[in-house]
Order: sequence, then C-alpha cells, then structure tokens
Amino acid sequence: MGEQGPSGAKKTAKKTNASASRAAAERTPPETEPATGRSASAGGKSTPATRKPAPARKAAEAAASPKSPKPAASPKPAQPAKTARTAKPESPTALVRRARRINRELAEVYPYAHPELDFENPFQLIVATVLSAQTTDLRVNQTTPALFAKYPTPEDLAAADPEEVEEILRPCGFFRAKTKSVTGLSKALVENHKGEVPGRLEDLVKLPGVGRKTAFVVLGNAFGRPGITVDTHFQRLVRRWKWTEETDPDKIEAAVGSLFPKSEWTMLSHHVIFHGRRICHARKPACGACPIAPLCPAYGEGETDPEKAKKLLKYEKGGFPGQRLKPPQSYLDAGGIPAPPLGAAG
Repeated sequence: MGEQGPSGAKKTAKKTNASASRAAAERTPPETEPATGRSASAGGKSTPATRKPAPARKAAEAAASPKSPKPAASPKPAQPAKTARTAKPESPTALVRRARRINRELAEVYPYAHPELDFENPFQLIVATVLSAQTTDLRVNQTTPALFAKYPTPEDLAAADPEEVEEILRPCGFFRAKTKSVTGLSKALVENHKGEVPGRLEDLVKLPGVGRKTAFVVLGNAFGRPGITVDTHFQRLVRRWKWTEETDPDKIEAAVGSLFPKSEWTMLSHHVIFHGRRICHARKPACGACPIAPLCPAYGEGETDPEKAKKLLKYEKGGFPGQRLKPPQSYLDAGGIPAPPLGAAG
C-alpha cells in the first residue's frame, strides 16, 4: 500500500489518543457531580451515583456548612390547651354567692336538720356535748339516759361518786377523763351560776371541758342564739368546698361566718354536719348521689357512679336508723328511724 503521508499519521495519532483516554476513564472512579448527584462518564453522559451519603452524615455536613439552613428553634414550653384553661380565682363576691346557694340547696335536702344529741334542757345538752368528744352522738345518746336518770341536775352530778359515774360512762370511751369533765362542769355551774347553764359565750368557755364548739352548740340549740359549730365534719366540708383554706377551728369559724348573715349560722351548721354524715363522707364521699355536685370544686374525689354512690348513703338517706333515740317529729315525718337504745339487738 506504500507509506502514509503526514495526514495519515495525524489520523493514527488521534485514534491512539482517544483509545488511551477511554482506557483511563475506565480505570478512574466516577466523580459525582455536586449539582445532580450523577457520575460523569467519558462520553459526557451522566449515570446514577452508586452511593448516597448516610442521613447522619448529611446532617453533620449541613451543620458544618456556613450556607446550611439555620437549626430549628428549641421547642417552647408546653402551654395549657385552650379547651382546658386554668380556672380563674374565685372572686369574694362569687364565693359568697356560691356558699349561700349551697346552704339553700342543703336546706331543701335537710329541712329537718337538727342537733343529733338527745336533750331536754340546757344542762343535758352541755353534758352530752362534752361527752361527744372522740365518740359518736349515737353512743352518747345511748349512754346519757342512765346518767340523767340517776343525776338529773348539776347539784346531783356534782355530788356523785366518781366511780359510779365512770361505770355509766364507760361505753363512751375515755370514761375517766369524761367523768372528771362532767363532774367538774357541774360543780362550776353550782358554785358560779347557781346551778344554771349560762347563756353567754364568755361564761360558757370558762367552764371545765367547754370550748367554743360546745358553747355554740348550747347557745344555738338551747338558747336560740346564733353560732357556728366547727366540728370535724364542718371543717372537712368547708375546705372541700373552698370556702376557706384555714385549718384552725377559730379561723374557720371567722372565715365562714363572714360569708353568711349571723341569723343563719346555727342552721348552716346543722345543714353542713348533716351532709357530712350522710353523703360527703371523709373517705368515700358519695359524689354521684350528691345534690350539690355542680357547685362542688371537689366533685370526683369520691364515687361518681349514681348506683354505687347510693350504697354509700347513711342514716335516713340510706334507709338506716339515725343517731337520736328521741328525734324531732319532723325527722320522723321525713322517713327517719330512731336509733336503738344501748344493748338493743341490731
């Protein structure tokens, strides 16, 4: 064919260089295009990248890059849902209205509310109230008939043989201490008040075993003078109802007294105590059977199922005997049952 000219040599060189370039491209790992994430081949065509950065690596690179997006702001403290807003503090006026409405509702539920100690005169009432400390009114009512039958007046009880009085009072518990209280009380009545129970608060609280609670029981129920009886039931309920946060009986008396007219104090005490004994119990309040549930901030602390709550009701509300052997006629008319005497079956 003869020797090639210069032009033929050039063509041969071009083919050799092209072959060398393709061989080099095959041996060299593909480079990833940052914009497309695809590899550039020798022919200029792009193919899918063989490997993607791990998510953790991407996050680290994004955080290190000065042009990376700003990190998300830290979450704000959780706010109460709009549908469950925190209750606003009750104003003094609203508290008075709610407290008085509760008393009106209770007055309709317990129109027969009364002191649950049997008595026929101020002397019997003051003695029975002193004996009721740390025991039930029922047990006192079952004990006092024998006591008053043998010692009907302050003069009789003041001169009594302590051992004989102790034997009568044994069912009440703490009978020795209570014997000292009632005989000392009787002596004070004889010596300082001519055997009569005084009708003034300042005189009553000076008698042995008589505090403000006992004094107001006597004043309100034997003399018709208004007073608030702050017993354990009263203390528990007025705090549940948020009438006061006080725990001292005297401060509770003052706080609750400021919510009501003085003329209502005695019956208010009866309504609250009746409700505490029958429905709003200390351990298992019958919330599902409570007539003032819509007004009570503590609703739900006890049984809310109506049928189960009914089984928790006591005394006439539950169809059981009351605490008095000789209750008022209004109580009997409402379905109340007299308590059995001491030692009676059932």
